[in-house]
Amino acid sequence: MTRKILVVALQIIVAMITIPAVALATMSFENRNNDGPSIVFPGGELVSGELYSGPEPDWSFTNEVSTIHLQLDNPLSSRLIWIEESDGKVYITSDYMGTWLGRRWKHWAVQAYEGDGLAVVRIDGIRYERKLVRVFYSPLLEGVIDKKIAKYRSRITREAIESGETWVFELAPREEV
Repeated sequence: MTRKILVVALQIIVAMITIPAVALATMSFENRNNDGPSIVFPGGELVSGELYSGPEPDWSFTNEVSTIHLQLDNPLSSRLIWIEESDGKVYITSDYMGTWLGRRWKHWAVQAYEGDGLAVVRIDGIRYERKLVRVFYSPLLEGVIDKKIAKYRSRITREAIESGETWVFELAPREEV
């Protein structure tokens, strides 16, 4: 009888692990072609919203925007991400890049850095074609650091950036890079 109870308990444990895992995998698979990411899962190509054309915008409006949709062109996938404006330019950061797990979790940053960096961001329904350019050192980083701390209560430091723990990307115009 004890053996039978053990087998039933094991079956229940396996079911409790398998059912949520399959459900999460299915939701992730279903979301991969959506027009943008969900809160939890990456999405597909950003297709809705006007495509911006014209002079470089005044990015200060992003100070009131918490998250944006970021889509890499290669591979074609999108995610939610924070944005910081400093000195008229916009930046995104990727923390935890100093660990294997961080690089797996934030694989988009590796793909952008090792690839062409071409991207589209959607902010308040408007799409902007950009190029992600990694910033290793710049006097402008102090503004990015200050903005991220104030806006998101981050613990970002210049040392984290210089050591590679945090990666910073400027969302540069495509035509100038």
